[in-house]
Amino acid sequence: MQTSNPAGPPGTATTTGFRALHAPGRLLILPNAWDAGSARLVVACGAEAVATTSAGLAWSRGFPDGNVLPGAVLEAAVRDIVRVISVPLTVDVEAGYTADPRRIWELVAIVAAAGAVGINLEDGRDEPDLLCAKIAAVRRAADAAGIELFVNARTDVYLRRLVPAERAVEVTIERARRYQDAGCDGIFVPGIAAPAEIRAVVEAIGALPLNVMATAGLPAAAELRSLGVRRLSAGAALASAAFGRMRQLATQFLADGRSEPLGDGAISFSEMNALFSRA
Repeated sequence: MQTSNPAGPPGTATTTGFRALHAPGRLLILPNAWDAGSARLVVACGAEAVATTSAGLAWSRGFPDGNVLPGAVLEAAVRDIVRVISVPLTVDVEAGYTADPRRIWELVAIVAAAGAVGINLEDGRDEPDLLCAKIAAVRRAADAAGIELFVNARTDVYLRRLVPAERAVEVTIERARRYQDAGCDGIFVPGIAAPAEIRAVVEAIGALPLNVMATAGLPAAAELRSLGVRRLSAGAALASAAFGRMRQLATQFLADGRSEPLGDGAISFSEMNALFSRA
């Protein structure tokens, strides 16, 4: 396990630095974290930045994913993560936990003040007009407050199968262009996997960085980079895998009480403790 990225003081990571990680020809790989421990661990593994998974973060705090997490809980989680990392942090704020674009800045300002340099903001099943209004509201308020923020606009055309498959590329491009006009800095298309479709979106959105999410059938990193993708997220996959492994071990332990399986693949106590020695 790499340890070349020790925890540093809050504020050492900037939006400018985060933006540079999306430069043409680069592919930023984000193994999404859900709390301070998982964030510190992925940084120790070599992550250049940390992104939260809204699902994993909600589950770890006893809430379902789906735009219901209380703002105070999200703020506390962001502050905990920022305290133990020195790389940029971008936070998934789902749909902003509100349908009112006028209120969206209330949450985003809290997240930014806690130390995040970027956010993900999604359309879900809502009409694109609503996300356009939210992005524009965030951009206006951030500019007025002198806060530089990387706004990654997520469209769920593929993830939620909002349109027939033959129209998915067309509708994704339409939404991406609208979100760009509203002021976003990147476009996130979870669920897209076919190389030809990825290339079509990349070519259509021009300078706007494309973010894709790990999914079955997605090309490997080298091919994604050649297709022009600039950001690859794990999404909830690592959190799901961690909880899945815990369920497996707990079920077995409850059944037979055997100790040996609990150590399979485990990180040692001393290794984990050492990650936080400078936090």
